[in-house]
Amino acid sequence: MKELERARWRCRRGLLELDIVLQRFMDQYYTQLDESGLEQFERLLALPDNDLWDLITARQVTTDDNLQQVLELLQKS
Repeated sequence: MKELERARWRCRRGLLELDIVLQRFMDQYYTQLDESGLEQFERLLALPDNDLWDLITARQVTTDDNLQQVLELLQKS
């Protein structure tokens, strides 16, 4: 449970739109992620807010196929 709370804290960002998407993702998908998915999510959270938002809104495309699974879930959120 401590890991879940830590992840929720890391989802607090500077963009309101990003906060909303990340909180929906946490509520709907986070607990269903396997180890690889959790790692992908952490890598996405390490991105600057604007870069992450651009990936979620498909203004920017990632060249890293490993991030695609979690990115698609974020786009559904």
